[in-house]
Amino acid sequence: MAVERVLVPLSDTVTVRQTVGYAVRDALESADSLECHLVVALPYDADVPESDRQREDAEQLLSRARNWVEEDAEDADVTIETTIVGIDEYLFGPRDYAEIFEAYADDHGIDRIVLDPEYQPGVTAQMLQPLERELDRLGLAYDEAPVERPARHGRLVGTGKRFDRLFALFWISYGFYLVLGDPTYWFDLVTGAAVAGIVAVSLAQVTFSVPLDRVQSPIRTVRFVAYIPYLLWEIVKANIAVSIVILRPSMPIEPTLTRVNARVRSGLPLLALANSITLTPGTLTVRANDQQLLVHTLIPSAREDLFDGGLERAIRFVFYGRESSRIPSPRERDDAEIVGGDEL
Repeated sequence: MAVERVLVPLSDTVTVRQTVGYAVRDALESADSLECHLVVALPYDADVPESDRQREDAEQLLSRARNWVEEDAEDADVTIETTIVGIDEYLFGPRDYAEIFEAYADDHGIDRIVLDPEYQPGVTAQMLQPLERELDRLGLAYDEAPVERPARHGRLVGTGKRFDRLFALFWISYGFYLVLGDPTYWFDLVTGAAVAGIVAVSLAQVTFSVPLDRVQSPIRTVRFVAYIPYLLWEIVKANIAVSIVILRPSMPIEPTLTRVNARVRSGLPLLALANSITLTPGTLTVRANDQQLLVHTLIPSAREDLFDGGLERAIRFVFYGRESSRIPSPRERDDAEIVGGDEL
């Protein structure tokens, strides 16, 4: 009896129901029985308060998906497996998700993966195309479900707790105003509060793309404040290193392009890492795509710093906490390589 083993990664999208239905029907058309593996991939965030809620949501989604498979299969011979992966991993982007799916596929003899076109596993943007590229790189067979997407009505404003957005934007605007003005002058204090209030009321709903977390957002702010002296020290060290090279008569520079697969998620963390690298003399981020950075380095020590991953580790600490900062460096992960030299 022919059995087809299908892996369906799930995320709570408007097309996930159609994706599961397609996976079941398509498999049963070409095989006598189906072994359907429903998987939710969660990034490792066990130490954050919302992790329990995320796991509960994942279990509810798996339960609904199991019911969908049973409904679509009717009396066909179908075995259903449900699991949550990534609990003990650091999943920051498409490469990590592809690799964890590869490991699961190898362990369970999966024939192919059926992908939801709207797949969005706990990140701030859809990642289907980058994920497909990584699956191609790993040689995994996959199929994108042909779903009918509902009409999308653009929404300019964000969703979530309005007070949190107002509160955060007010203090960000107020602090910026006082930095530019005089925090000891009563007129600046009053006008700053007025301007910050206007900015918060007018722009709070369009400033933040995701809801703020009352616990994690302040903690990340504190971590970022602690990160600034470290970044300044790295800038000073890089300035000295570049100055020494320039002042030497032989000028031993070695311009190269280095590709780094960073272990930070796309969006603000990746932006912070790319800009931090650019701020340090001797390095320039040329391109940031998904998790991949292309960095031009001027001298060998700057290139070695990229391989050692000090800035990457610091950015992970800012956004994900102390535990996340302990994962291996790009050199240890074999996630950095020189892709060009002087000829580029």
